[in-house]
Amino acid sequence: MDHITQHLYNLNPQLKKFAATQHEFLTAAGTLSLSPARLALWLCQDRIYAAHAYPRFIGLLISKIPFDGPAVEEELNRETLVLLTTCLEGVIREVAFFEGVAKEWNLGINGWKERKATRDYTAEMARVASVGSLEEGLVFLWAMEQIYLDAWKYVKSLLPPQSDSEDDTANAIRQLTNNWTTPEFEVFVQKVEVLANKHFARRHHGHSHSAIRAMESIWWRVVELEEMFWPEDGEDTRLSSRTS
Repeated sequence: MDHITQHLYNLNPQLKKFAATQHEFLTAAGTLSLSPARLALWLCQDRIYAAHAYPRFIGLLISKIPFDGPAVEEELNRETLVLLTTCLEGVIREVAFFEGVAKEWNLGINGWKERKATRDYTAEMARVASVGSLEEGLVFLWAMEQIYLDAWKYVKSLLPPQSDSEDDTANAIRQLTNNWTTPEFEVFVQKVEVLANKHFARRHHGHSHSAIRAMESIWWRVVELEEMFWPEDGEDTRLSSRTS
């Protein structure tokens, strides 16, 4: 099974994937009915993910690239290093983008407590990158990026035609949606997918049942974490640590 990602993406018990990619938070965003506080809470949590957990995750994957293997594998190793370096460069821009959107559209992303879902997600990223294999980490990376792409494409599919009377929150949602539905982001996700498939094929020539089951577990864990990462209605009231 050279294309492990296609196998994972086509798994669909009880449409679990859509709980992550068509969550009520995303529906509210796409219909421009999301409250500014709930959007700010999510943006704060995503900044924690991007500014802290993601760079550590990518750094640990880079440390797993083998550089003492056969010469024939050196090309794939270099390709892996280039793409993971691109991930780091991209996430630096992403954090600045978060902060820019928040400032431009008056979203207060400071003064929020960290959600349990955020802690669970970042802990799983650290665990997989620390104790997992390189191909497991790359499948985890692809799953995160693919589900994120699908989620924002869903938001985009719901957005009404833009009007001049839209408020700051609506403008922020449109800017966020545009950022994560670009052809460039889609190409990046495809590159991660190709790389994950190459590493899986290199490591598991026999397509072992246990290796496939391990990747399925990674996929479903990411789906679960992504679903939980979208804040529920009312959390913005419970998780505010503002004093004013």
